Amino acid sequence: GYRVSLQGNFYGRNHTYITFPEYSPRKHIKLDPPLNIESNATASKCQIWWSVWNVPWYLAEILQYELQYKEYSMSWEVALNKTLPTSLPQVEIEATELHSGIAYAARVRCKVSENENSYHSQWSEWSQTTVFQRADVPKVSEKILNTKTMQFLFIPLSFGTLLYLFWNCRLSSRKTVHFLKCCFLTLGQKTSPALTFPRQLLSFSHSIVCTMAILR
Repeated sequence: GYRVSLQGNFYGRNHTYITFPEYSPRKHIKLDPPLNIESNATASKCQIWWSVWNVPWYLAEILQYELQYKEYSMSWEVALNKTLPTSLPQVEIEATELHSGIAYAARVRCKVSENENSYHSQWSEWSQTTVFQRADVPKVSEKILNTKTMQFLFIPLSFGTLLYLFWNCRLSSRKTVHFLKCCFLTLGQKTSPALTFPRQLLSFSHSIVCTMAILR
């Protein structure tokens, strides 16, 4: 250890004051704050990473980090704190801990792990902040939704048109047979997903065209 003393001159007389009779630098460590903090947010999680500077390798392996994050518009006094379980300069925040559409700010600080007996340090200053926002969960394509909407509307309208032509037109028995064949061919088709809707549309259109041709 070291002996740290303070000397001063008061009223023309020199005085020596012992401040730390047994001072050990390894027990009084304060590191520089982490640098280059960055983040990447997806729909499932947010990854945050950083680097440390001017830290000996034997200390880098026993560092402890604390993450602090909050909604961007809120004060740091209401921020959430997480003490990380490893000395790796990275952390993940699950999407369940974040609100969609809200911007967040995060920062981190470091010190020597409290589980280490050979060294002791206090927390460093906080790093610069990184801002991130959880990505929205991918939604069903609007194109597919619109296609389904058209499908549900077109099917009853098509049947309504066919029934109208059937009941309001005087068909011969032969024409009626052809008309019913067109209808049953359409009804007998297996329902297809929304992506095969154009085929269904052509099928219903074919039924109507057949009916119109029969009526001529």
